[in-house]
Amino acid sequence: MTPDDPWGRVECALACLALDPQGLRGLWLRARSGPVRDRVTAALAAIPLPQRRLHPTISDDALFGGLDLAATLASGQPVMQAGLLAQPAALVLTMAERCPAGLAARLATALDTPAHAVIALDEGAEADETLAPALADRLALFLDLTDIALGDSRDIALDPDRLAQARSRLATLMLAPDQLDALTRAGAELGIPSLRAPLLAAATARAHAAWSGRDAVTDDDLTAAATLVYGHRAAPQPEQTEAQDPEPPPPDQTPDQGEAQSEDQSQSIPEEMLVEAALAALPRDLLEALAQGRAARAAKSAGGTGAEQGGNRRGRPLPSRPGRLQPGARIDLVATLRAAAPWQPLRRSQTPDRAAALLVRASDIRLKRFRETSDRVLIFAVDASGSAAFARLAEAKGAIELLLAQAYARRDHVSLLAFKGFAAELLLPPTRSLVQTKRRLAGVPGGGGTPLASGLQLALATAAQARARGMTPTIAILTDGRGNIALDGTADRARAEEEATLLARQIRLSATPALVIDVANRPQPSLKTLAQIMDAPYLALPRADARRLSAALGEALES
Repeated sequence: MTPDDPWGRVECALACLALDPQGLRGLWLRARSGPVRDRVTAALAAIPLPQRRLHPTISDDALFGGLDLAATLASGQPVMQAGLLAQPAALVLTMAERCPAGLAARLATALDTPAHAVIALDEGAEADETLAPALADRLALFLDLTDIALGDSRDIALDPDRLAQARSRLATLMLAPDQLDALTRAGAELGIPSLRAPLLAAATARAHAAWSGRDAVTDDDLTAAATLVYGHRAAPQPEQTEAQDPEPPPPDQTPDQGEAQSEDQSQSIPEEMLVEAALAALPRDLLEALAQGRAARAAKSAGGTGAEQGGNRRGRPLPSRPGRLQPGARIDLVATLRAAAPWQPLRRSQTPDRAAALLVRASDIRLKRFRETSDRVLIFAVDASGSAAFARLAEAKGAIELLLAQAYARRDHVSLLAFKGFAAELLLPPTRSLVQTKRRLAGVPGGGGTPLASGLQLALATAAQARARGMTPTIAILTDGRGNIALDGTADRARAEEEATLLARQIRLSATPALVIDVANRPQPSLKTLAQIMDAPYLALPRADARRLSAALGEALES
């Protein structure tokens, strides 16, 4: 297995997984559906565990077991059914990039005991579409098939006889203390914080040695383990420059100490070789993309959606809860029957009318629940005053059009208001329509004073209206200077600044996310102070065009 042979790395990883699936815990396979991935999944048949397919929306009853409703109603007494986790199995998780945090935590808990293995099929295309960190930390192996063409792959056939001999050899293989120390030091030098990584690397080294027909773990096995386990976990390394100070020379040593240390070094495993092998396992851009994806998934706004809210009408299903019948409530019939079924024998003995097919009490009622993600609305408050008003409006128009192009996927709405002259004006209510946006923005005049306080007031009112409609608002203020028009329309700079400060505090108290974009030729300290009052990010973008503005806004909203 060499860095120049990506498919050889795939074959080596699958062989190690087939030897010890419970020790390695599983595989994170990042690839879109296609013939290359089919060749890898076909080789999973060599794993000596029954395969069970999971979906990201699988219920807890299917995982852990629960009441068998049909058998319970037929027999008149509780009959339990086993879940997928009742017996050791290779759990194939499809669309793993969509795995919710709850399911990831349950599977991670199941992997903490050496009984199961998880094959996570990750089809993510964006940075934030990646495997949940709880699962990624527990799976030893990672394979990325994105850049492997069909012509560079081949069918994988693992010899059953060789696998049987390797499994019998695996039980006798152990790592020496210095080998464990080398793996641990290499993981720390690569910036891997988890202590599971060295343990998984040790299990992979044992499996690699057994597959290679060796009776002891060698340096080649440690290198292969570091390549397979550490490559995708490593933190992106900073580029080394010649300007860095060289390391100081070691202190003088006595001959006895030098000879003793050289003897110890000759018997130890150089972790530098393991570090270099791990870094060479994956391209630098892929390693940085994985790190970016982990950070994006951990962020609150990684998905680019609005706030989550509970309800009983639509959204992602949640476990049902006991409730009362009331207007608008939706009964979870199956859950209600499950709650009533165990009590049927007792209720029939206490009820004169035994001809009833099923006796349901008010305490059995279970109501459906859903977690709905609200739409997000980006409220642009654009300074249209002064000689450069037309240029800033053009930039805002371009940024809005770029955001609207992604509105369908991101579920974003966009609203636009301009403040110029003596007051602010709402030019565009929250909308997704690109045609309507272009039509309403055409020919917007500019000039006059800077009623910044009026713009903040209208932006806050627009955000309140959007929140009342179930949306999650975010305010983006695009300006190049301080306000000089008060709320009553008079030209009073001091009063205008006081009113703008007061409205900035109101925006902060309303818990509305905001962003201040300074497009002046030189950054304005007053705008940075205004951003601090709002507890909002401050971006200085002199001469920003539409694409830079849209990119900066997207990065700020997802941070």
